[in-house]
Amino acid sequence: MRTRMRGWRWRRNPLRRRSDVVEAWTALLVALLLCVGAPLVGAAVGWWAYGDARATQTGQLSQRHQVTAVLVEDAPAVAPSSQGAKQPLYRVQVRWTEPGKGTRTTFAQVPAGSVHGDRVRVWLDAKGHGVAAPPSDAAVWQHGVTAGVWAAGGMAGAVFLGRAVVGRVAERHRMAEWEAEWARTGPDWRRRTA
Repeated sequence: MRTRMRGWRWRRNPLRRRSDVVEAWTALLVALLLCVGAPLVGAAVGWWAYGDARATQTGQLSQRHQVTAVLVEDAPAVAPSSQGAKQPLYRVQVRWTEPGKGTRTTFAQVPAGSVHGDRVRVWLDAKGHGVAAPPSDAAVWQHGVTAGVWAAGGMAGAVFLGRAVVGRVAERHRMAEWEAEWARTGPDWRRRTA
């Protein structure tokens, strides 16, 4: 004869303990938080991070401008690397001409292997100093998506940690309940076997 075991923690029966009910509700809450809560937190954090990165990008684009400059000195040679590896950037002196201000020089980051006389596009701040390029649209999206994924993963990790703590506490309560039950019924069993 088979008995149905599915959902036994939800149905009333003499073997069900309070810790079993707590675990059943915890499992339901964990499922809800993982299926609904974590994606919502990830989406909210992702949109916030995207908006923050977009504001940074807009601010940098308004404070920086790009000019075509000529290298005044050679950059170090291309370093041997694995196929498709990105070459490092080196800080070298560049020169450009601004209308009404004459020829100006500054240091800028250029790819390895660039030689004297090469033309490069350089980003400058309001004072004419070489600065890094503002983040691209792809970098802004990547920042938002990465922050969202980490937030959702962090939420899921916190949910699983909470589930482990509740399970451990429920197990302790269950063992205490079994111990108390055995204290009541144990003497009867010992008398029967003696």
